[in-house]
Amino acid sequence: MSGRPGIEVAAGPEDLAGRAARLFCHAARAAVTARGRFAVAISGGSTPRPVWARLAGPHHRDDLPWERIEFFWADERCVPPDHPDSNYRAARQTLLDRVPVDPARIHRVRGEAEPAVAAEEYDGELRRTLATGAGEPPRLDLALLGLGPDGHTASLFPGSAALESSRLAEAVPAAIVLPPVVDRVTLTPVALNAARQVAFLVAGASKAPAVRAAIEGPHDPARCPARAISPPGGRALWLLDAAAAAGLEDRDRPAAAAP
Repeated sequence: MSGRPGIEVAAGPEDLAGRAARLFCHAARAAVTARGRFAVAISGGSTPRPVWARLAGPHHRDDLPWERIEFFWADERCVPPDHPDSNYRAARQTLLDRVPVDPARIHRVRGEAEPAVAAEEYDGELRRTLATGAGEPPRLDLALLGLGPDGHTASLFPGSAALESSRLAEAVPAAIVLPPVVDRVTLTPVALNAARQVAFLVAGASKAPAVRAAIEGPHDPARCPARAISPPGGRALWLLDAAAAAGLEDRDRPAAAAP
């Protein structure tokens, strides 16, 4: 990774969710103050759900500039938006339906479309929404990512051609993904490394070997795709529970400051 990633080890699940929720809130307020909006890419899976529950609770629901938040997804399964495996559906049920977000600022991947078409559309959506007009690449303010036991993040799997793509979003064939085995659309390293901050949220002992490989292992993105996410200037933060951090040799490094 480029620069020295920050590591925070939480005392337990509640602490982990609380840290992630505070990060989200801090990044949202800072971005809205600086640029008038907050563009965030969120992930699916079970680990972020307590975070969404906290954000949708009374403390944060009434304290965040929801009307200024642009929601994107780090990846999506190529299923209809009401399908049980849809990352959009999970976020809608746990967060988006419970807060006053502007529907026009919810930028879902059209998982019901043919994967290559959905990826091309999403690439265009990112470029239109995040364009600065100042010659800078489209930039998310925050990308919240998970980590799989094989080292994948978003839907960047070992050996995926998307790791070398120059686009912001790519289709991923079902043949290389973990269950549920369906085609996917993912943000690429180009999109994720341009983000102002990237945060990995990881819990559980089954992830400990992948966490160690991603943070302390050799730079080999083809085998551990999380190694491809290397935003410059130390803008990567790892939020871990104790079980996920158990294999690290250097667990006590201070967390990187938010930009």
